[in-house]
Formats: sequence, structure tokens, C-alpha cells
Amino acid sequence: MKKNFKIDLSWKQRIIAMFFTVLIYGIVIYFLNTTRSLESAILQGVIFGALFVLLFPWTLKKMIGKRIDTIVPELFENEKVEEEIFANLFRGIEGVGGKIFLTNDRLIFKSHSLNIQKGQTNIDYSEISSVGRRKTMKIINNGMKILTNKGQEYCFVVNDRESQIQKISSKLV
Repeated sequence: MKKNFKIDLSWKQRIIAMFFTVLIYGIVIYFLNTTRSLESAILQGVIFGALFVLLFPWTLKKMIGKRIDTIVPELFENEKVEEEIFANLFRGIEGVGGKIFLTNDRLIFKSHSLNIQKGQTNIDYSEISSVGRRKTMKIINNGMKILTNKGQEYCFVVNDRESQIQKISSKLV
């Protein structure tokens, strides 16, 4: 089961994102600039907004997309991957990007090659005591916490958190 890394925004979403980026960046530049040149702040905001909203996603897709699509976990004999989930795993202060693989035996997190901390984390389903919600930076509702019987805590960031928690919880039964 291979999923492609995609950043798909409609043109309407891109225009809205660019507008807010231009507005916020322009205001910041205006107040940081000692000459208080409105024309300069607008020009810099437009250039930054266009680059950030149009060029950055394209560059990210080219740089990381291939690396994410090629992540392959080390599996046991007779172990099969049943589900792949894009995720970040917090290892200290670094949010390590990669994928969660749900297999018939265990949960595996494997990082992509652009991280400082690379490698594979294996958690047997029998070792998991709970799967729950958490907030990233105590604000954003996209975090998932896995606790083990030994007291280890794994904090992930995932899309569609409720669905991912349900998938993992169903493996524990």
C-alpha cells in the first residue's frame, strides 16, 4: 500500500493563503523597517507571499516527496504492513518526520532521510497500554500519545487524529 506525498491546494486556497501571508509579512516588515516605507513593505510582502505560497510547496514536494515515498520499514518474517500513516514523532525537541506502519504484529515508526535523528521505532501492540489525544504545543489538536506498559510515552503529530487513534486502538483488541 503506497501513498504519494501530496500538497494539493486549490487556486482559491492558494490565493487566500498568499493574501494573508502578504498582509502579515508586510505589516511586520513595515514596523521593523526604520524608514517606514509603505511601498517597500508592500513589495516585500508580495514577493515573500508569492515565493512562500507558490514556490515553497513545489520545492518541498520535490525535496521530501521522493524521500517519504521510499521509506520502507525493517519487518520480521511473515510480518505484513496493513496501514501507512504520515506522522512526526517527537524525539526530544525534534519532530522527526516519517511514517507510522501498522503491521499485523506491531506499530513501527520509520523516519525519512532528512531528519537529524534517523531510524526505526518499534512498539509491540501487546506493550501499548493506551492511545490518546494530545495537543501539539498545547494549542493544535493534531497530536496522538501512545503509552506503554513500561511507562514510555510516544508523542506523534498526525492528520485526521481520530481516525488514526481508532485504527491503532483496533489493533490492541
